[in-house]
Amino acid sequence: MSLQEELTAVRRCLDDLVRTVGRLEQSLAQLPEDRLGHMPAGRVDLVTIPDTPYDSTLWTDSDDEGLGLRDRRAP
Repeated sequence: MSLQEELTAVRRCLDDLVRTVGRLEQSLAQLPEDRLGHMPAGRVDLVTIPDTPYDSTLWTDSDDEGLGLRDRRAP
């Protein structure tokens, strides 16, 4: 596939995505508020996550999933 064909395919996919998101937004706008459940009606305030390091005691006795135990080498 040539670069131009790939770019055309990407544009087509993006156009489809934009149309689908637009339809989803319209569908959600038509739902009664009680059907939305836990979804907020307005804008949600963002939560700031600090840049300070986590307390290392949070990771005491934890294993790295998929990497094996802390004192041993991974396979």
